[in-house]
Amino acid sequence: MISDGIFTSLLLKNGTIVPDVAMILVCCGAALLLGLLVAFLYMYRNSFNRGMAMTLVLLPVAVAAVVAVVNGNLGMGIVMGGAFGLVRFRSAPGTARDILVIFLSMAAGVICGSGYVLLAAAVIIVICAIGFVLLMLGFGEKPAKYRELRITVPESLDYSGEFDDIFKKYTTSWELEKVKTTNMGSLYKLYYRINLRSTKREKEMIDKIRVRNGNLEIVCGKVDTSKPEL
Repeated sequence: MISDGIFTSLLLKNGTIVPDVAMILVCCGAALLLGLLVAFLYMYRNSFNRGMAMTLVLLPVAVAAVVAVVNGNLGMGIVMGGAFGLVRFRSAPGTARDILVIFLSMAAGVICGSGYVLLAAAVIIVICAIGFVLLMLGFGEKPAKYRELRITVPESLDYSGEFDDIFKKYTTSWELEKVKTTNMGSLYKLYYRINLRSTKREKEMIDKIRVRNGNLEIVCGKVDTSKPEL
């Protein structure tokens, strides 16, 4: 049966896990292919660096090789688990997607290293397929009308409610998130999160604000979704 094939380890012989060079190479090859798939998921519609992409490809192979060798050896498994745990303390915090793909790469390596190549392929392919579909559908993306607005005003201007009438005309909602002093306290930077009524009137709104803030710096851009989330 198909289910029997999926849940049968390539390293299993006569009911016992027996590390075999040929089978270990097969497991590592499968881990490499699944790592490529995970790397494509990471790179799709995402800003990325080459080092991270290569890591996602090679990490499953390394994990699969280690797991295949220590399979059935409890003491060696505990030692290797501790070694892998140290990697966490040498890593900088990442985005939710970074953590997801690293976990998928590790999962692919562990499952392939245990000899369950078909199971690993089924799990990783299904998860990646769902991920690609969600990305193509734009799941979780902020609407195009959301903006981050930064307005610089002189210290003499009472900014409380100063721009509310403009926001009422050009946005459906707005929120002052934080205020920061700059230039030795002579200027204030106001950070807003706004939702435009129409992107075609963005320049018109900025021109109105320029009249109020003495033509000081104004920055309006899309909401940054690349900040660390986990």
